[in-house]
Amino acid sequence: MSSKNWMEYTVTEEDAGMNVEQIVRQKLNVSGRMMQRLTRSKGILLNRKQPFLQRQVKAGDQVAVRVVDRQPLPDASPAASERVVAQESIPPIEFLYEDNHLLIVNKPAGMMVHPIKQERSGTLVHVLADLFLAKGEQLNIHPVHRLDKETSGAILLAKSSYGHQMADRLLRDGGIHREYLAVVNGAVADESGTIDAPIGRDQKHPTKRKVVNTGDHAVTHYEVTKSSAQMSLVRVWLETGRTHQIRVHFAHIGHPLAGDTMYGAARGLMRRQALHAAVLRFEHPVSKEEITVNAPVPADMRRLIQAEFQ
Repeated sequence: MSSKNWMEYTVTEEDAGMNVEQIVRQKLNVSGRMMQRLTRSKGILLNRKQPFLQRQVKAGDQVAVRVVDRQPLPDASPAASERVVAQESIPPIEFLYEDNHLLIVNKPAGMMVHPIKQERSGTLVHVLADLFLAKGEQLNIHPVHRLDKETSGAILLAKSSYGHQMADRLLRDGGIHREYLAVVNGAVADESGTIDAPIGRDQKHPTKRKVVNTGDHAVTHYEVTKSSAQMSLVRVWLETGRTHQIRVHFAHIGHPLAGDTMYGAARGLMRRQALHAAVLRFEHPVSKEEITVNAPVPADMRRLIQAEFQ
């Protein structure tokens, strides 16, 4: 049993009277849904054996759950051999952080995070799966949050269902600090501020969003770091994570992001919205270590910042 693939908990004297299921749920933080999946796949062990989940545990017992998804072994069939990928054919992705559970990469602009409809290649999830496959690992990659196709920067992904469950809970509890750099049109009057305006679908456009009274609660905080007569460089952090939130909120206050033609800006130097996910910070849900990752600003935004503010 590889310790990389399993998370173990040693039962203490204080746990007396608890059963295997309670240990797994309460001490290893496994959700009910994942509990069912682990039970079906024989992913729960008591002292390295398959247990009856209602069995009471005693001090010193080892309870383990599988934290790496079990993958089918590659076979020699043509279908399997087609899935072996040459590493040279995979677009380069910058890894910013990796451990047994989580992965943070610097997503390039122009790449979708997750497949939509029938897409079978080219998304970040596909590219990462191919990258691991080329190294001999078969992984199901789970995005913890999303970035728009044309937004670059740091994105958190999980390498297993267990890692995804833990990170998703952290996200829902507000435990992941996400910070962005944006270049917006016009000189923003206030040096810092908060935009609190509900966001909903634009009924006239299939993918566009707008501020509407019936929309979802959305809060964006910002601080202006540089400004000119034409533009402002702002540091932005989110309290909520609505689709297109930063783009919608800055357009709403009259400062659409540079290059964001969907929300009223001219194209100019940027061929996309000038938005980059610069920082991710959180307490690791498994190790409890403080993780801070900075994603380097891509060349197109660096050129715009240099041309406008230096």
